[in-house]
Amino acid sequence: MNPMQDDNDFDTLLRRSFDGPTPDAGFSDRVMQQIPARRSRSAWPLAAGVFAGFVLCWLSLFQSPLWRTAWHDWFAGAWSATAIIPLAIMAGLSLLALAWTLAEADDH
Repeated sequence: MNPMQDDNDFDTLLRRSFDGPTPDAGFSDRVMQQIPARRSRSAWPLAAGVFAGFVLCWLSLFQSPLWRTAWHDWFAGAWSATAIIPLAIMAGLSLLALAWTLAEADDH
């Protein structure tokens, strides 16, 4: 027998012998009242990290001639390799952030 068939057999047996909820005389309700509420997460560490990453990235790339050439080509309307590469990188990172956000949203 394969494992999937075993799981189906167990489910079938459990469904046949299930008589409904087991009375617990309020035990579950008392336990749930004793559990502390989930603390909300603070948003400032994420915002500070994004800001620090942006500033450090800007400082490290400020002297790069690639960015000056890319900006010049973008504003001139010329689609050169130096203009397309940073644009493709930004689009790729945006899609990566979108995929990560959707993956994290499925977990919660």
